[in-house]
Amino acid sequence: MSFSFDVKTELCKSVPVQKKCCALAECYGILLYCNTFSAREVRIITGSDSFAARIVKLFKKAFGVDLQSQKTEGQKHSFVISDPAVIKKIFEAYGYDPESALQHHINLAVLEDECCRASFVRGAFLAGGSVMDPAKQYHLELVTDHSYVCREAYSILLDMGFDPKDIPRNGHYVIYFKHSEAIEDLLTTIGAPMAAMNIMEAKVEKNMRNAINRRVNCDSANADKVVMAAQTQLDAIRKLDRIIGLDELPDKLQETALLRIANPEASLSDLAMLSDPPMSKSCLSHRLRKLMELAEKTQEISD
Repeated sequence: MSFSFDVKTELCKSVPVQKKCCALAECYGILLYCNTFSAREVRIITGSDSFAARIVKLFKKAFGVDLQSQKTEGQKHSFVISDPAVIKKIFEAYGYDPESALQHHINLAVLEDECCRASFVRGAFLAGGSVMDPAKQYHLELVTDHSYVCREAYSILLDMGFDPKDIPRNGHYVIYFKHSEAIEDLLTTIGAPMAAMNIMEAKVEKNMRNAINRRVNCDSANADKVVMAAQTQLDAIRKLDRIIGLDELPDKLQETALLRIANPEASLSDLAMLSDPPMSKSCLSHRLRKLMELAEKTQEISD
């Protein structure tokens, strides 16, 4: 199953259906983000057993209506309400007139309390939302067919302290979040703290992996530098050996040259410790520079 499916399952199972006002608010979010919400028909389709069970509880609590789902060919639950009396009851609960043309919008009077606003967003997410697997990408969105609903839901989220983005997409209207912290806070607010924790854990793993990769890349780059520097030093030493012979070098420089030849891949620190007696890194670096300068001068004289 997807991460989004797991989040919705957590919401359905962990948040009890207790207060009628919150049940009304959650149903409101479901209706405005579901498949069909009109004066002739309400249709809610879901492939989630837990969401289907929650819909039954919510509509019973909010409207005193007993809903039954029908399994479609794709094994999805389909809730269809076409009884004019039931639709009228639902419309009146949200201040709509079923006899007039329905202008989809959010009646903010239904969402005055903080708990009801969170319930509305939970319903909208269950019916028309999705969230990406945080191991791949941070992205949560709510999608509706109604522009006024999107605009007003955007304002509700702003009032709740969030900073969403919105965009039209292929005839739909989308509110979305891209920052992991905002997604964590939103999921916690609507009742999915375990999903929020999973996002935090995924973020920690990503940061650790990135830190390890940076360290490996840095170590690799440093190793490349060590190899290149050692090769330059070896080239200078071989040049000296070919032109004048290492036996003609001062004892300390001869010792350093032989030490480098014997340890062609060692870093300066390791090479300094291998000398007998051990010397400082700066002292060894000075001797190697002298060897390279001497090689350059010797080459000029021989030319």
